[in-house]
Amino acid sequence: MKKLLSLIFLLFITFSVSASYILIPMDADGQEEHLKAYGITYWTLERQQKVKWLLNYRGGSFLLPDVEEIRKECQIRGVSFEVISDSKTEEILSFISSPSQNMEAVVLEKAPKIAVYSPKGNQPWDDAVTMVLTYAEIPYDVVYDTEVLNDQLILYDWLHLHHEDFTGQYGKFYRAYRAAPWYIEDKQNAEALASELGFNKVSEAKLAVSKKIRDYVIGGGFMFAMCSATDSFDIALSADGVDICEPMFDGDPSEPGYQSKIDFNKTFAFTDFTLERSPMVYEFSSIDMTSKRRIPKETDYFTLMDYSAKWDPIPTMLVQNHTSLVKGFMGQTTSYDRSTVKANVLVMGEHKSNGEARYIHGVKGKGFFTFYGGHDPEDYQHRVGDAKTELALHPNSPGYRLILNNVLFPAAKKKKQKT
Repeated sequence: MKKLLSLIFLLFITFSVSASYILIPMDADGQEEHLKAYGITYWTLERQQKVKWLLNYRGGSFLLPDVEEIRKECQIRGVSFEVISDSKTEEILSFISSPSQNMEAVVLEKAPKIAVYSPKGNQPWDDAVTMVLTYAEIPYDVVYDTEVLNDQLILYDWLHLHHEDFTGQYGKFYRAYRAAPWYIEDKQNAEALASELGFNKVSEAKLAVSKKIRDYVIGGGFMFAMCSATDSFDIALSADGVDICEPMFDGDPSEPGYQSKIDFNKTFAFTDFTLERSPMVYEFSSIDMTSKRRIPKETDYFTLMDYSAKWDPIPTMLVQNHTSLVKGFMGQTTSYDRSTVKANVLVMGEHKSNGEARYIHGVKGKGFFTFYGGHDPEDYQHRVGDAKTELALHPNSPGYRLILNNVLFPAAKKKKQKT
């Protein structure tokens, strides 16, 4: 009888400590591959397995089912993980649910289908988002004007825009690169595509594309933009029906007094900005802080805001990181003058002493948008033609983590907001 009781006790102990979950820690010391960890989470969702995103717990960790296939995939990709028991899992979830803890467990249900808005062919710059999606092994499709105007965005949950000029001014590269072969070819290709799509001008085609993207967001889409795609998108919407392009861009003069005709009610994020009239100035408007900032590279950091995980889960998801201080980085649009950011738009990352917003988020209709200033989080001043960033050298990049937070955001189980 004693032997039988001892055997039963041993079986009970073995069962009680048996592993049933995989914890992927996302704190600074616990994770070797922060960026690839998002890829593991996405990979798990693709296999119809639900994941819990533990907001503010160890840097925004992920709780996955304990499946041998997932363990092996973590090992293959070099992602740090911990195998934990049922009882330990319950202990963690109970701790997170406590009213005294600024934490929350958000269920991720389905891998979002991702589209990247990008021209076909190589560009003389690199897209940070496609680089990190590739590094994290998260699949995406490339779409451009033809697909957008043919209403193919409805096939996707998440849309990324990067380093694009929606105003039809070819990125305001005229002064420095108008004789460069890539600039001439880019202009010719853009004009040919606009004509093929039935437009007389590239600016008209880009406005039509901008309005389709606007409608996609209003209808419930998730849109993420970086660098010049952020402010040029809003400028294009605000200038609907107004010619703001000079002759070298569209063949005829701009409309007299066009600044007074700009409609800020049509924009997503920005208001009360002044457009840059000169085609010789590498700038779109007063929204961007690039030429206004006087911050040494060594001290160029921005701070992420702290939100209530239980009451504001959306911004909390978007700022998950293993640090609240993120290295700054430049771009054609580096950051946003706080005075031009609409009052109903959340500033999630800022350089407060300089009056600039770096990372902002808002709601439009049934959808959401996030704008992230700068071009490449691990290349401080990326120039045209520079070599692309090797993310294997930056597997724990806080700046790139912000991009991947947005990629997983649409996977979150929808629930009525408490705010």
